[in-house]
Amino acid sequence: MSFPMASKTTTTTLIQSRQWGRIEVFPSAVAAIAGHAAMRCYGISGMAGRGLRDGFAELLRRENVDKGVDVVQDEAGLVIDVYVIVQYGIRISEVAHNLQETVKFEVERSVNVPVAKVNVNVQGVREERP
Repeated sequence: MSFPMASKTTTTTLIQSRQWGRIEVFPSAVAAIAGHAAMRCYGISGMAGRGLRDGFAELLRRENVDKGVDVVQDEAGLVIDVYVIVQYGIRISEVAHNLQETVKFEVERSVNVPVAKVNVNVQGVREERP
C-alpha cells in the first residue's frame, strides 16, 4: 500500500486504491487529526502558529488547530511537526514525549499510514489561571 505525497509540501493528498474505489486523505485532514490529538494531551495549553511573531507565539483557536501542524511524507512514512504552547510548571520533556506517542497513535489509527517522526516544537509556555 503506497501513498504518493511530495516530500517537501503539504498540498498533495494521500491516495489509496481499494477494490471498491479510491480513498483520498488531504494533508489538512491529517493535520487536524494530529492537532486534536495534541490538544487532548496533558500539559498542552494550546496549539501555536508556525513561527513567532515579534518574539511571541500565536495561540490558535480550537477550530484552527491544523494550522499548528505540518505534514510531509518521506520514504519511511509521515513526518509530522507539531507547534504547541505548554502549561507552566510541567516537565516539557515528559509532555513532548507523551504528545509524540499520542499523535503517532491517533494518526496511524485513523489514516492507516505509518508515522516515521513526530517533531514537537514548543513555541511558548503559558500560565493557566484558575
